[in-house]
Amino acid sequence: MKILVTGAAGFIGSHLCERLLARGDEVIGLDNFDPLYDPEIKRRNLAEFQDHERLTFAEVDLCDADATGAFWREQCAGVRAVVHLAARAGVRPSLADPVGYEKFNIAATVGLLESAANANPRPGFIFASSSSVYGNNPKVPFSEDDNVDHPISPYAATKKAGELLCYTYHHLYDLPVTALRFFTVYGPRQRPDLAIHKFTARILAGREIEVFGDGDSSRDYTYIDDILDGVVAAIDRCAGYEIINLGSRRPVRLDDMIQTLETALGVKAKLRRLPQQPGDVDRTFADVARAKRLLGYEPTMPFAEGVERFVKWFRETMM
Repeated sequence: MKILVTGAAGFIGSHLCERLLARGDEVIGLDNFDPLYDPEIKRRNLAEFQDHERLTFAEVDLCDADATGAFWREQCAGVRAVVHLAARAGVRPSLADPVGYEKFNIAATVGLLESAANANPRPGFIFASSSSVYGNNPKVPFSEDDNVDHPISPYAATKKAGELLCYTYHHLYDLPVTALRFFTVYGPRQRPDLAIHKFTARILAGREIEVFGDGDSSRDYTYIDDILDGVVAAIDRCAGYEIINLGSRRPVRLDDMIQTLETALGVKAKLRRLPQQPGDVDRTFADVARAKRLLGYEPTMPFAEGVERFVKWFRETMM
């Protein structure tokens, strides 16, 4: 199968490209090397597979609709699936740059949807959404049928907008769409701004880690291999319009996450307690019944083992 992956040099995107190439797919990877974090990290992510004979990689800014359309016409004939991972990520940075997040996460998505809708045949469109859309949902676990009309960060709002745009293109052009709500993905190559990566770097450097709130907030941490299982299954069965959670269904408290990191590192963390940050949700917890029913999704990675694998990668790669 010929598959277009946007955000191909990122954390999830680079792992997905490797998984698809390993199973025999032809992959077109796009990335703009956005400087939200060091682009050299993304270039290292590509190193293991950038010369693969079934990979075509291009640096394309999806915010430029003309460039996106031209690239599609020139390079994407026969694409059967699009996995749209490219986005400006992060809750807290979105509070400082909401206009930038609208550009990267909404305008770019519209341009890609236009290209997909005008293709013949139309490909399946896999949209990377986020658990952030649930906001401070009082009900757990979070179900795809829950109301998500109250996002509490610009990032979350752009992901909700992306889901709505995907539905619009499905309705107007019969574009097959699956929106996957990712729950706090971690593992080797995790972005350096995310907690597990950031805390690991600071603990090993003997620096304080900033702990926002009382440590009782929780996240449904989901290991990268489990996420990839769900994404690949979504590629293979994309039909109609579906929203599907991909999580571990095992939330971990912030203080427990730190203790797990301390154990894996063999180093005690120095904590600096700070007030809860605007935009941060209290908890996430995925109901994955729909993912199991539609995708055969069954997350298996225990959190402690996943953290140990991340720490091993960090010591081998980042130090």
